[in-house]
Amino acid sequence: MTQTPPRSSILVLALLGALTGLLSGVFGIGGGVVLVPMLVMFLGFQQRLAAGTSVAAILPAAVVGGIGYALQGNVDWIAAIALALGVIVGAQIGSYLLSRVPTGFLRWLFMVFLAAVVVSLWFVVPQRDAEIDKNALVLTLLVVTGLITGILSGLLGVGGGVVVVPVLMFFFGASDLIAKGTSLIMLIPGSISGTIGNARRRNVDLRAAAVLGIAASVLSPLGSVIATHIPPFWSNVAFSLLLAFVLGQMLFKTVQGRKKS
Repeated sequence: MTQTPPRSSILVLALLGALTGLLSGVFGIGGGVVLVPMLVMFLGFQQRLAAGTSVAAILPAAVVGGIGYALQGNVDWIAAIALALGVIVGAQIGSYLLSRVPTGFLRWLFMVFLAAVVVSLWFVVPQRDAEIDKNALVLTLLVVTGLITGILSGLLGVGGGVVVVPVLMFFFGASDLIAKGTSLIMLIPGSISGTIGNARRRNVDLRAAAVLGIAASVLSPLGSVIATHIPPFWSNVAFSLLLAFVLGQMLFKTVQGRKKS
């Protein structure tokens, strides 16, 4: 069913986009984890429209932020390509499922994942010089990780960085900066793929996405520079607090939804 997008103020959208871009650069995420609930709560977007708009808005910030990390030598290009192959397919699956399936169970599963990541970030601190050891099995697992990430991105509009960054650090041995830079590069084809699928199904507000994306791309490079000056432990602490905020928002909305039903 076609959703009528609300006519939101350009200034408000630009401010949200700027915040999204800063978070994108600092943490290597698309910013959808903050953008989606804000679009729903403050601008009156329906969940599906907010998710689709977020996936489109991620693209400019991911491009600019990814370039910033690449110029600093903090991108693993082979890992990014492997992840992107999975994300491209997964984003199409996710955007297809977005308009057809209830996301309740998946939302709870994702919240459990976020809670586990929040706790682990306080105990596992990556080394700045750590790199991903690549072989056939690792590359296969990276493609699978990208596939799962793409599906979650299409369904929940989270961009995928909240999945990929901790997974690269904890399971593939990447440094925090490599994980963030690689994540942003991976998000580029994923955002394009997901947006094409969402546009076909009218699950995206292209006007809002353009304003959000342009504003995000302005502050994304600043975020990537800030990230290099934050020690790994404190980067983990800040990331865990962001994820805890996201988890709290998702729990609140889920509980409120159950009360209304």
